[in-house]
Amino acid sequence: METVQKAPKKRLLSLDVLRGLTVAGMILVNNGGGKEIFSPLQHSAWNGVSLADLVFPLFLFMVGISTYISLRKFKFQWSVPLAKKILKRTCLILIIGWGIYWFEFCCKGNFLPFDQLRIPGVLHRIAISYCIVAVLAVSINHKWFPWLAGTLLVVYAFILWLGNGYAMNSTNILAVVDRYVFGEAHLYHKSPIDPEGLLGVIPSVAHTMIGFCFGKIMMSEKNLRDKMLQLFQTGFIVMMLGLLFNYGLPMNKRIWSPTFVLFTCGFAGCLQSWFIDVIDEKGHKRWTPFFESFGVNPLFLYVFSELLAIVFDVYGIKKILYNTINTVITNGYFASLVYAVLFVVLCWIVGYPLYKKKIYIKI
Repeated sequence: METVQKAPKKRLLSLDVLRGLTVAGMILVNNGGGKEIFSPLQHSAWNGVSLADLVFPLFLFMVGISTYISLRKFKFQWSVPLAKKILKRTCLILIIGWGIYWFEFCCKGNFLPFDQLRIPGVLHRIAISYCIVAVLAVSINHKWFPWLAGTLLVVYAFILWLGNGYAMNSTNILAVVDRYVFGEAHLYHKSPIDPEGLLGVIPSVAHTMIGFCFGKIMMSEKNLRDKMLQLFQTGFIVMMLGLLFNYGLPMNKRIWSPTFVLFTCGFAGCLQSWFIDVIDEKGHKRWTPFFESFGVNPLFLYVFSELLAIVFDVYGIKKILYNTINTVITNGYFASLVYAVLFVVLCWIVGYPLYKKKIYIKI
């Protein structure tokens, strides 16, 4: 990790706010207090899209935008410093992801859990998608990005179609490949399908590439109004494509289906367009500092939230706090929501001083 004291120049506030909203949403969804959780805050059991299903794809979309902005400084040309930057960032995120899993085992007294440590995960999906898209961005003409992203989605659609990819059981090709490559012990155990498995990298790379293309629109020399309109038009078309093909290829977060990619990327583009209009164009900024605090240090606060959640869970702090809340708010659904909101606020208390002092911890 490195600490930077100066903010980037010409930073679009709406970009930080949307990124922060996404991170806060991820933390909220991951930290419900009890078993009774409102359905919008739960991931879909299989096909379909809930509010909770939107947060990770929104973050991956933002990774694509950030990749464009970051590589733009290098004029999208290979250099030793750029190669080191891509490699360092990829390795750090991978190691931190595995470190979180290891930390949980350590808290439970198992300091050498390498025979059962999960290999794929959220941060690993982010790291690999970032790495591949960054390498492509400095290796090929960007005009091919939409076509390559589309090709990846078509290829993945055929893999799902030929490999029983919509089956919610161990015969699914995604599960078969993951068991063969990683081994059963190193996978997600709450369902037969690991939601961050190996073949899912294909649509995730396409997802990040689409975000990269939206980043190109955002960083164009056009005025804010033109950027907003182009983002919305493009986002709307992409979202409609996802809805159109949903009849043959249902949206499904666990397998990261092609229609899920199209719908969530299109939705993210439209949402970013609206944020530009409200925040950057019209200047409605009073409500933004809370989300900016998450947006300027997104990965740091996400990792902090994961470690804190492990400590709260393993050492019984979560149970004590939730039971205390539940004695006041006897409705289990609302008690769970209050716990989750308070957990987000606790993470904000850590992030806000960094935001005020313009300290940006980059991973």
